Amino acid sequence: MIRSFEGAEPEVHESAYVDPTAVVIGDVTIGPDASVWPNVTLRGDHGNITLAEGANVQDNAVLHEGVEIGPYATVGHTAIVHAATVEERALVGMSATVLDQSVVGEKAVVGANSLVTEGTDVEVGTLYAGSPAAKIKDIDDTHWTEAGDRYVELSRRHMAGSERLD
Repeated sequence: MIRSFEGAEPEVHESAYVDPTAVVIGDVTIGPDASVWPNVTLRGDHGNITLAEGANVQDNAVLHEGVEIGPYATVGHTAIVHAATVEERALVGMSATVLDQSVVGEKAVVGANSLVTEGTDVEVGTLYAGSPAAKIKDIDDTHWTEAGDRYVELSRRHMAGSERLD
């Protein structure tokens, strides 16, 4: 479902994929080749939510209150990003939570089930994990930094081959 809120209408680039079960409300911008997967909620009723080119937000994730997802960044299954920034090619792992005024740096990884507390800067090219999340180690490019590319290709396959069967 894609709907307006108090006059703010979502903007979805023609090359973006938004699953029919996703909920996209209000001040939301979805850029080229970005993807929004089943049961995701992007609630732009209190600040803009922006997905840059190639960004992907996976099944059951929730984004609210002024969120920026950078180019080819990944927000994993059931993750929550609230009033925070996830920079280029960064990854927020499955069921992780990233809270207000936090920044997940370029090519950084937040481990699954981790809690990034308010105002945390996850350093560029690092792995943070735990609750609260803390730096575990520096990381070089991993296959996770290329997840955005894989999801662009997968979204194209879904757009080409999707058909409702009910």
